[in-house]
Amino acid sequence: MIRLFSTPEGVVLERDGRFILPAADFSIDALFASDNPTARADAAFETGRPGAAPSSLRAPLHSQEVWAAGVTYLRSMKARMEESKDAGGGSFYDRVYVADRPELFFTATPHRVAASGTPVRIRRDSKWNVPEPELTLAINARGKIFGYTVGNDMSSRDIEGENPLYLPQAKVYDRSAALGPCLVITDALPAATTPIAIEIRRDGAAVFSGATSVGQIKRPLPSLAEWLFREDRFPFGAYLMTGTGVVPPDTFTLAVGDEIRITIEPVGTLVNTVAQ
Repeated sequence: MIRLFSTPEGVVLERDGRFILPAADFSIDALFASDNPTARADAAFETGRPGAAPSSLRAPLHSQEVWAAGVTYLRSMKARMEESKDAGGGSFYDRVYVADRPELFFTATPHRVAASGTPVRIRRDSKWNVPEPELTLAINARGKIFGYTVGNDMSSRDIEGENPLYLPQAKVYDRSAALGPCLVITDALPAATTPIAIEIRRDGAAVFSGATSVGQIKRPLPSLAEWLFREDRFPFGAYLMTGTGVVPPDTFTLAVGDEIRITIEPVGTLVNTVAQ
């Protein structure tokens, strides 16, 4: 397992506490375009020169689109049905939860993605906003999962619930997604028992916390990747968020200045403050 950090100066690789600066021909795009990203990362680690732990981070992507899968947890299905009950959500979110075809939607281009330590945003025209902590798969140009990171898929629940056709506006806007703090490069998917935990802090105190596990995702992770690549091409690969199993109560909404902390080991903790 290698962890890749993206910094303003370039890529830093880490394994077993050793930080390596790879050669100039190693890049995030080259990694995602590679037929065997894990072997490419191993070779870059072995031939690189010693480096230091990064002091500032960028999101671990360059040309990669970010997509998301919805209604992959029972908790998510119930929340989506409740928020959209006046728009018929009781009839379509339960159906997609059990359907062969998953819900997949585009969520961010690279310039819209926040890094750990930088702000995410809530929309000015929304009154009900929540973060969504998600295991996020790294998929190469051939559709192979070769790693994962922590994702935050911000959601304007009032816009999303008003009408299902408003989903893009609820999900796709500047800094509506965050990835990081690093990309774990490995051929092994995280164990079913792997926790996905979130804490939201306001004025220094926790106002919401929750956790689920990877094993609560209903659909096999390779199946989600296969559906995404079924009729689409990603020359530099893609990230795929896999849905959320932790939803704050309906009485909760994010406020400017809140700190969102999402943890999935061995990736670490994705930390973002909320701006508008």
